[in-house]
Amino acid sequence: MTTYVITVPGTFTADIEADTRARLGRALRPADPHGTDLGSAEDLDTVNVNEDGTFTLHLTVEADNNKHAEQEARRLADEALRTVGLDENTAPLGPAVITGIDSQVH
Repeated sequence: MTTYVITVPGTFTADIEADTRARLGRALRPADPHGTDLGSAEDLDTVNVNEDGTFTLHLTVEADNNKHAEQEARRLADEALRTVGLDENTAPLGPAVITGIDSQVH
């Protein structure tokens, strides 16, 4: 298994309160990229929200190949969004992309 740092972009289609963003960050905490050399070096926050409502999720996943890593990141992102009451209509996601591959996990 390899550790991947994956970026999943998305857009909030309505205003999202700070509390919802904080709960989303907590829901994604197990996949926080700061536990990898790349995530730590690049200071990748799990959730980044822009003023225009677009956001990026930076997640760490373990997978045996690129395709499975991207699928797992999408699954984690979808699950976390649902946990905080958002769905594909209120927070549609774009394609997951590999930000980096990390062989040294802290």
